[in-house]
Amino acid sequence: MSFVRNARLLAMRGARLGQNRSYSDDMKLTFAAANKTFFDAAVVRQIDVPSFSGSFGILAKHVPTLAVLKPGVVQVTDNDGKVTKYFVSSGSVTVNEDSSVQVLAEEAHNIEDIDVSEARQLLSKYQSELSSAGNDKAKAEAAIAVEVAEALVKAAE
Repeated sequence: MSFVRNARLLAMRGARLGQNRSYSDDMKLTFAAANKTFFDAAVVRQIDVPSFSGSFGILAKHVPTLAVLKPGVVQVTDNDGKVTKYFVSSGSVTVNEDSSVQVLAEEAHNIEDIDVSEARQLLSKYQSELSSAGNDKAKAEAAIAVEVAEALVKAAE
């Protein structure tokens, strides 16, 4: 087969795939953690998430995506432009073809509810645990706790 014919076949297949997708102009967010459900299929304008592959924003018609959340701030902008920020310790984010988004966090809290002095105390505690850890497992656990506490302090400031 010639290059031109192959290119035409690929273009036609791509067009058919694009026609089959059911993108929506509204983005519905479900955002939950073990401690609370923050949004349940709520229509929002934008979601910004921290992931290990880099922070990114999500709008309606975003390409389907699956990412692992790193400790940091999830920012939700509603349709009126109001921004709400949440600290997440870890979790996952799934963006679906129908413009629905699921943010599932191990732990999440509204930034307004975080006491920066308590966050600093936690960081100090975990840094001490890291420096006094006696084995590799204890060091790894303490290093993860330090990473989360550092992100918590940064979010609260």
